[in-house]
Amino acid sequence: MNGEGQPVRLFLTGGECHDMTEAETLVKGLSPGHVIGDKGYDSDPLRQQIRRQGAKPVIPARKGIRRRRYDRVKYKLRNVVERFFNRIKHYRRVATRYEKTDPNFLGFLCLASLLSCIVNVNTT
Repeated sequence: MNGEGQPVRLFLTGGECHDMTEAETLVKGLSPGHVIGDKGYDSDPLRQQIRRQGAKPVIPARKGIRRRRYDRVKYKLRNVVERFFNRIKHYRRVATRYEKTDPNFLGFLCLASLLSCIVNVNTT
């Protein structure tokens, strides 16, 4: 996601896969200023990759792990991603996954992403 809630990349994984398995792939090759993620993305290899790309990780530490410093004000912007997922789930075909094949589902996911970005244009 960019700062305006528009997707930059979409990868399709199995339903049993954790999001963390594709996190490094999603960030690779981008040049963001900050990478914001929830506690599920707290891993040293991901943090190191983010720093190598010249960005700052804004990811709080998981429970039971040593405390890490992060920008709490920027972390509040994580809701932009959550709102995007909420918008694309308004498209019934995406929310219930009517399409059983990966290429078809990814196609409808891209279409829903495009339509949600067009409809939700930031006018400020």
